[in-house]
Amino acid sequence: MSESRTHATGTIEVTGWEPQPYDELYGAATLVGIEVTERFHGDIQGEGRARMLQALRPDGSATFVGHERVTATVARRSGTFVFQDVGTLSPTGDVDGRWFVVPGSGTGQLAGLRGEGSFTAAVGESAAISLDYWFE
Repeated sequence: MSESRTHATGTIEVTGWEPQPYDELYGAATLVGIEVTERFHGDIQGEGRARMLQALRPDGSATFVGHERVTATVARRSGTFVFQDVGTLSPTGDVDGRWFVVPGSGTGQLAGLRGEGSFTAAVGESAAISLDYWFE
C-alpha cells in the first residue's frame, strides 16, 4: 500500500429509523430489516441512507450488517460513496461497529476514496465515528 492515510473523526446523528421484522420465531432471534437516515458532522459532512439487516435476540442484544450510501464532503471533496457496516448491539443499548468504504463506490470528487474505521454510540444518542481514508 503506497497511499497516504488521513484520520477523520466526527459524529452521526440518526434522523430516521424504520425497523421492519421479516422473520420472527418465539424464543429465538428476530430478523429485522432497518431503513436508516443519518446526518454526518465533523471531518465528514453530509447525509447517509442505509439498509441494515439485524438479528435481534430475546435479551435485546443484536448483530447487524448493512450498506450505506453517503452524500458528503470529505477533505473539501464532494460526492458519494458506500460504507459496508458490521456491528453489535449490547443488551444495555451500546452500539459498536466497524465499516469500510466499498472499493469503486466513490463518485464525483470522491472517486477513488478508500478507507476503514469504526463507530460507537448509546442507542438514541449521536455516534462517535472515525475513518482512516485515502484516495487511489
